[in-house]
Order: sequence, then structure tokens, then C-alpha cells
Amino acid sequence: MDKLSVQKRILIGLTLFSMFFGAGNLIFPPFLGSLAGTSTWTAMIGFAITAIGFPVLGVVAVARAGGFFYLAERVHPRFAFVFTLLNYLSIGPCLAIPRTASTSFEMAVVPFLGSGNLQVAQIFYSAAFFVIAFVVALNPDKLTERLGKVLTPVLLVLIVVIFAGSLIKPPGLYGTPIKEYASGPLVKGFLDGYLTMDTIAALNFGIVISLNIKGMGVKKDSVVVGETIHAGFVAGGILLLVYGALAHVGAVTGGAFGPAQNGAQTLNQAVSFLYGKTGLVMLAVVFFIACLNTCIGLISCCSKYFCTIVPGIGYRTWAVIFALSSFVISNVGLTKILQISVPVLSAIYPVAIVLILLSFGFQDGKRWRSVYVWSISFTGVISVLLSLEQAGVTVLHQIMSKLPIYAAGLGWIVPALVGVVVGVVLAMLNKSESSKA
Repeated sequence: MDKLSVQKRILIGLTLFSMFFGAGNLIFPPFLGSLAGTSTWTAMIGFAITAIGFPVLGVVAVARAGGFFYLAERVHPRFAFVFTLLNYLSIGPCLAIPRTASTSFEMAVVPFLGSGNLQVAQIFYSAAFFVIAFVVALNPDKLTERLGKVLTPVLLVLIVVIFAGSLIKPPGLYGTPIKEYASGPLVKGFLDGYLTMDTIAALNFGIVISLNIKGMGVKKDSVVVGETIHAGFVAGGILLLVYGALAHVGAVTGGAFGPAQNGAQTLNQAVSFLYGKTGLVMLAVVFFIACLNTCIGLISCCSKYFCTIVPGIGYRTWAVIFALSSFVISNVGLTKILQISVPVLSAIYPVAIVLILLSFGFQDGKRWRSVYVWSISFTGVISVLLSLEQAGVTVLHQIMSKLPIYAAGLGWIVPALVGVVVGVVLAMLNKSESSKA
């Protein structure tokens, strides 16, 4: 097969969208709308850059490089191994996979339990949740059939119903922007996009998407790359529409009921107003499907990756390991895991962004290796220090606060640009010396 049909391209795009779209993606846009009010669409431009643009570019960058490891190897093979491992652990068993079960339990079960024994209920719920995810993830090349054709369309229909309700019977008008949304909505939206962590996920999902494309009969590597890029743009387009719809729901809900404490509360207020108890059931189904989709995709891509670094253990065994470990973490001490993991993810995210952007500006990794080395080094050091400050190492504040645009939360950008300049100069000097020799 030379290329996929339009229908199959859409299915692959829906599969990638479903892998991206978890509980966080469902919560953050309405919360943004609730707080941003009349500045919602300005904030959404910034949000779209980091929550849609960079993830799509990440899929494209990895596809063009032949894999995440080969992209990161342009810096150094050891960096590639460590950074890839950190990415998979962060979006896998250490944070994202356990969070899919705990978050969906909070939104899909707790509202209907009252004051019952929540701890016992959560154990049984998470056990069933991970059994379902494990069974579906056993065949990663079949994810398109199960996610793209079934679960994702149901999810999208339910979101459309909520959005349509907010248009027909809006709870209120857009409210007044508060906090950072009043002074700098574009930058605040840009930083909010970090919370989805989809740029990191994009670097890892490519391997699963390529498997699905090959499973549809595409054998030529260059065609697989092209179809993976198509999938990235389809998924990005759907994300843009969904995020816009959810941001509008949040904006009209926030205008009516005031700013909520989180996006889940905003959605609860919206569906309760629009559809009553039926709305709460509908929202529970939305959260369950979104979390399950993401969990399946993460178990699949993490298991596939660990098979490559520990080939003695098979895919099925790794899937069991990740499902069981995530089951334990989702029920015991998740708050502590989050306290440790969030700064780690904050350190990784800027490095991922810079790596992706470098792949487009300096595609020849060998010629421009010094650019990759210096820019990633500067970015990595600064982002680690900034994350340590975020974690409570207050002694760093006096130093870090002197960085340009530190106050906006983007203190790593100028060091990254300095690294690019240093790398370009060194690369040009090396080329000049080589030509003389």
C-alpha cells in the first residue's frame, strides 16, 4: 500500500487524539475560560501554542528523525538514553498512568457514592480500570480499531452535546478576567499549556502510531513517516476544536457562577445547570472514556519502549508491570508522587520544546551537533534549577529571578537562545578549520 485512504487517515488521527486527550486536557480549557472571561480567546492562543502546536511539531519531529531516541541522540547518545527514559517514566508509571485512574474515580464515581467507604471503592474501581486498559493495550497495533472507531467518537459526541447546550442555554456571559489573565492572558495561556504535558507525550506516541499505520498495510518507511505527520495534523485540528468548545463552556459558566477552584468543578457546574443529574452521568462517562483512552495509549507506548531497552522481557510482561505498579500508586500516596513529579516534569518540558524546535531549524544533526549540545545544556541546567526553586529550594530564588522574563515563567528561553548562538559560532568555526585542512 502506497498511502492510507482518507478514511484511514482520519481514524489514525482520531487514535492519536484519543491518546493525547486525557483528564487534564478535559479540565484545563474550561478552567482557563472560567478565569480568563473576556480574555479567553487571547489566552487560548497561548494555550494552543503549547498544548497543540508543540505536540503536533513533536510528532512531526520524531517521525522525521526516525524515532525519539534518534532525535535526542543529536545531543549525545547518553543524553538520548537518559532523557528518553525520564520521559517514559514521567508520562508512564510514575505519574500520568496512575493519575488516569485516580482522576476518573474522583469525577466518575465519587459524586454518586455520597459518604461511603471511598478507599475501598477506589481499590475496586482502579483494579477494574487497569484490567480493562491492560486487555485493550495487549494489541497495540489494534488501537485504531478500538480507540479511533469506538471510544473517541463517543467522547467527541458527548463533548459536542455539552458545548451545544452552552450555546442554546448559556448559563451567563463571559466574566471579568482575574489574576494573570487580566494582565497577561497570552503568556498565562502559554504556560497553562504546559499542564497538558502533551509535548512530552508526543515524543513517545509516535512509535505506537507508526505500528498502527504499518498494521494497515503501509510498509515503506518514508510513507509511514508521511502518514504519521498527517495523523499529527488531524489530531491537532480536533484538539483545537475541542479546546475551543470547552474554553467557551468554561467562560460562560464562570461568568454565571464565578471562578471555580478547578476545571472539574467548572464542568460540574455547567452540566448540572444544563442537564441536571443526567449531565453529571454524561460528564462521568466523558471522564471515564478520556482517562481510559490515555491510559491505554500510555501503557502501550511505555511497554513498547521498555522492550527495546530490556529485550529479555516481553511486551505483555511490561504491560502487566506498568498496570500493576500504576494500580498501587493510584491508591497509595499519589499526592506525594505528584509533589515529586511535577517539578521533574517542569524540568523536562522546556528541554523537549527546545529539542523539537532545533529539529526544524537545524535538521542536519551531525553538522549542527554543537547547537544541540549547547542549547540543550543551557536549557536543561536552567530548567532544572527553576524546577528545584518551584519544589521549595528558596535559596535559588535570588539567582533565578535575575533571568530575563523570569517573572513570566519563561526564564529558560534566553539561555536556550544563547546556547543556539554559541553552538552556531562553534559549528561555523569547525567548518572553517575543516575547509582549511
